Amino acid sequence: MTTLTLVRGDITRESADAIVNAANSSLLGGGGVDGAIHRRGGPAVLEECRRLRASSYGKGLPTGRAVATTAGDLDARWVIHTVGPVWSDTEDRSDLLASCYRESLRVADELGAATVAFPAISTGVYGWPVEDGARIAVRTVRETDTSVREVRFVLFDERAYEAFAAQVRPRTR
Repeated sequence: MTTLTLVRGDITRESADAIVNAANSSLLGGGGVDGAIHRRGGPAVLEECRRLRASSYGKGLPTGRAVATTAGDLDARWVIHTVGPVWSDTEDRSDLLASCYRESLRVADELGAATVAFPAISTGVYGWPVEDGARIAVRTVRETDTSVREVRFVLFDERAYEAFAAQVRPRTR
């Protein structure tokens, strides 16, 4: 059974087998979590991302998919990059957001990762409402068959932490 843990803090300071990057499709860094992971991970992360772009992902990583690289200078073995969907109030993209979590866990299983740290994918600059993002994230992780022993949601601010805490708390009848 997978244990869900919540941490309020900076995902680049976490110690885990794998840290999930809320990447953009270019895999070449950006703002928010993506930029922070590339900065803290150092040149090795960017170098592997460039290799992926030159081979398997010439057009970029599709939304909802995941791929791993080294973690460089981060306190992890791997970074799992996944591209979350941009929020839309006219189109339901929740399956794509759920896919980010499922695909990241699939990659983690392939790598043999026991601990995985996730950010709140798509809830920053991509505009996904944090309460709904938390609901999708927690439900998807709970429903995904995985060998990962601990999934840690690392939330940057109090609002995101509370939204995830509301989903993780045991339900009362």
